[in-house]
Amino acid sequence: MKKVVVATNNAGKLKEIKDILKDYQLLSLKDVNCKVEVEEDRNTFEGNSLKKAQEISEILHMPCIADDSGLCIDIYDGWPGVHTARFLGENATAKERNQYILEKMKDLKGTDRKARVKCCITYYENGNYVVGKGEIQGKIAESPRGDNGFGFDEIFELEDGRTYAELSKEEKNQISHRRLALQDLLAKLKNYI
Repeated sequence: MKKVVVATNNAGKLKEIKDILKDYQLLSLKDVNCKVEVEEDRNTFEGNSLKKAQEISEILHMPCIADDSGLCIDIYDGWPGVHTARFLGENATAKERNQYILEKMKDLKGTDRKARVKCCITYYENGNYVVGKGEIQGKIAESPRGDNGFGFDEIFELEDGRTYAELSKEEKNQISHRRLALQDLLAKLKNYI
C-alpha cells in the first residue's frame, strides 16, 4: 500500500480523507514528525493546496496530499474566499469572523445571501500533481445555528435549510465540499497512477 502524507494535523480531516482514499496508507504531519508551516499566500484555493503539497512532498521526499477551502459569498465576488480563516487577522476567532459576516450582510435578503463553499485537494509526487475540486451551494444564514462543526459551519445554510453545524459529522462527511473534492481527486488518481 502506497504511503502518502496528508498536510494536516487535523484528526477529523485526516479521517475524512482516509474514508475515501482507502487504497493508500495516509500519514499526518505528526506521524512523520514534520513541523513545517507552509504559508498560504496564493490567490486561489488550487494555488494554496498545490504550494502546500509540493513543499511538504519535497521536504519529506514522499507523495503528499494538501487541501485548501473556504467560504465564497456571491454578492461580494467570492469574498472571503482564500482569506476565509484570516480576513480579520491571524488571531480572530471563527465566532468573530462569523459575526462580522452576519453584520455585513444584515440588510441582505433572498438570493443576495447566496454563497458556496469550495475545496481544492492536490496530490503531489516527483514534480507531478493532480487536483480534485468540490463545491457546495447554499446561503449565509441570518444567524448562527448548530453546535457541530467548526469555522463558518454555523452560518453556512444548505439548500435543505440546515446549516453545516446542524448536521451530524457523518451527514456532513457524506455531502461536504471536501468529500466532493476527494471523490474528484480519487477518480483522477485512478487514471494517473
